[in-house]
Amino acid sequence: MSAAGLATAAAILPSCSSPEQEARPSRSTYMGDFAAPKLPTIRVAAIGVGARGPSHLRFLSKLDGVEVVAICDLYEDLVKREVDYCLKAGKGQKHQNIATYYGDENKWKVMLDEVKPDAVFICTNWKNHAPMAIEAMKKGAHAFVEVPIAVTLEEMWEIVDTSEATQKHCMMMENVNYSRDELMFLNMCRQGVIGDLLHAEAAYIHELRFQMEEQKRGTGSWRTHHYANRNGNLYPTHGLGPVAQYMNLGRNEDNFKTLVSFSTPAMGRKLYAEKNYPADHKWNKLDYKGGDLNTSIVKTHLGRTIMIQWDETSPRPYSRHNLVQGTNGILAGFPTRVALEGGVEGITKNHHRWAQGEHLQALYEKYDHPLYKRLSSVTRESGHGGMDGLMVYRIVECLRNGLPLDQNLYEGCFWSAVSPLSEASVANGGAPQQFPDFTRGEWKNTSPLKVIS
Repeated sequence: MSAAGLATAAAILPSCSSPEQEARPSRSTYMGDFAAPKLPTIRVAAIGVGARGPSHLRFLSKLDGVEVVAICDLYEDLVKREVDYCLKAGKGQKHQNIATYYGDENKWKVMLDEVKPDAVFICTNWKNHAPMAIEAMKKGAHAFVEVPIAVTLEEMWEIVDTSEATQKHCMMMENVNYSRDELMFLNMCRQGVIGDLLHAEAAYIHELRFQMEEQKRGTGSWRTHHYANRNGNLYPTHGLGPVAQYMNLGRNEDNFKTLVSFSTPAMGRKLYAEKNYPADHKWNKLDYKGGDLNTSIVKTHLGRTIMIQWDETSPRPYSRHNLVQGTNGILAGFPTRVALEGGVEGITKNHHRWAQGEHLQALYEKYDHPLYKRLSSVTRESGHGGMDGLMVYRIVECLRNGLPLDQNLYEGCFWSAVSPLSEASVANGGAPQQFPDFTRGEWKNTSPLKVIS
């Protein structure tokens, strides 16, 4: 993307500082472009195989250069189910000595001590993400964590410090960055198709009230309490991750600066509980504080803006927005559509009409990301239309070949930081909140994410 005009402005903007931005501890390594030593065979352990974990583990078990060595979950039946799957996937040649751990909340610690895996995939409830990732790195493993990377800013700083001290990757597994449209938009932004980037919109609009049926175990059993006790954007990264990479935020060109946030009244969850459960049910005893819809606005160092929305309650169709506006046009999602100054060649005559629907095929043929072209046939049967498999494939490819990961440690922290910052802003009437600089100034020297072939 062309950014000459914006780069000049960046030079005169004040740097972002925060109370946490102390000097990097000695014997620490900045992890922005970090490439770990090659691992020809990756000994993988999984913690949490209830909801998201099986998708990752099952795809991993089929890949060359991966040996599943341990599986941990609270529940024995889930562990044994995944062991059976891995054994079948290995066809008698791989995954023959899988250690199993279950029945106690601390068995994952025993697993790390006994098995000493090369990489740990963490797919547990949110509050466990940070402690598990931190301990995994301290025990010598790379950590791959489901979203969000952590719940508090303090946890994010501890993750940063631990990764830098141990020189182990800690990647938040934002799978949406590997969706076909998001990859194509990244490619188009890098080619300068829409000019200098000005504004983006990102969201996670996904009605999930049905998860309240999961009361003894499963996502709803713990996530419902977050909805009740926290008021902000609790799940920002699916929409934000891709647009942040379009804009090169935290990478050489620009970075997050401040955020303001507002929530609607909290009504939907309470009404749903009253309608669907007895008056004395535990869901009717909660005081739902989290607004049904949260809207946050981010201002970057270059003055760009990003609107981020979150709503897992309201009855409406799914959307991530996935919109990016440039000086020469706009790319937008849900539905996917493109408008360019002077029109989209062969499709529209000007920017007043969208190129969309059947007309998009020509754009896919021209701008489909090289990664999608290379791997879509291999990953198509994985979760979420293939994006899960593409992400996991790239993790393995980077570890085996000693390459930097597509998503670095700091991006996971910046994207996840929207949650605690939005909560603080909402609690203070929409007062601006400053992003910590998890890179301690090094983002200015971090390479942009390339269009990887």
